[in-house]
Amino acid sequence: MIERLERHLSRFAIPGLIRYVVALNALVFLLVHLNPDYAQVLALDRGEILHGEIWRLVSWIFLPDTQSLFWIIFYLLFTWWLGDLLEQSWGAFRLNSYYFLGMALCIASALIFGASGGNLFLNLSLFLAVATLAPDLEILLFFILPVKIKWVALFSLIFPAGVLLFGPLAAKMVVVMCLGNYLLFFAPAYFRGALAGQKTRVRRSRFEAAKLPASEPLHRCAACGATDHSHPDAEFRVTANGTEYCTSHLPGRTTDSTGAPAGG
Repeated sequence: MIERLERHLSRFAIPGLIRYVVALNALVFLLVHLNPDYAQVLALDRGEILHGEIWRLVSWIFLPDTQSLFWIIFYLLFTWWLGDLLEQSWGAFRLNSYYFLGMALCIASALIFGASGGNLFLNLSLFLAVATLAPDLEILLFFILPVKIKWVALFSLIFPAGVLLFGPLAAKMVVVMCLGNYLLFFAPAYFRGALAGQKTRVRRSRFEAAKLPASEPLHRCAACGATDHSHPDAEFRVTANGTEYCTSHLPGRTTDSTGAPAGG
């Protein structure tokens, strides 16, 4: 479906979308430091939206997750880097679709449940997308410690997982909706892979079941019951009528007193 939309709507995509978002995050960070009340004017607030402050439907994405002068640098550079990686991998249209879908679902969660994860979950969805596409990519944690991005992604899921396990129903729905863009983009491929793996395992088990068991003898004498397992030195022949005998019990041959192949 996304490929069909891209063919018709790709001209409307915004190249470098996340770069613009990061730049406006930096601007809003400075404005909030000059006037802390400014953040309340931009936040995603259902009551204020219903009272006509419709700019909040967009302005909340420009509120950075941190107000620390030190962490804002890391936050802005990291978000910029995530956006560039996804755009290089997906192209501008797919990244736009992913981000705007995440925005729409976060807005819907705020309007329905009166709460939203805001930029926290929206940016987390960018991070999870990169970690899924390139799980073994190494990043410098705190600009010092090299670690594979998949481990950082797993650690970042501790908070959402805690909400899903122990939070109230409304909070659980907010988490699911605000990460819904990730689920919608990646869950189908995951289930297709899991289904293909299950089919492969079924085919392998059927193949193994169809193979001749290792304990089954290849040869068995119709006269004495000797097999290539019980008499490994014996020789076997198949007569014209298709019956198999050891060479000691071929028609016209005699056996010893035990009935076993003579000389066996």
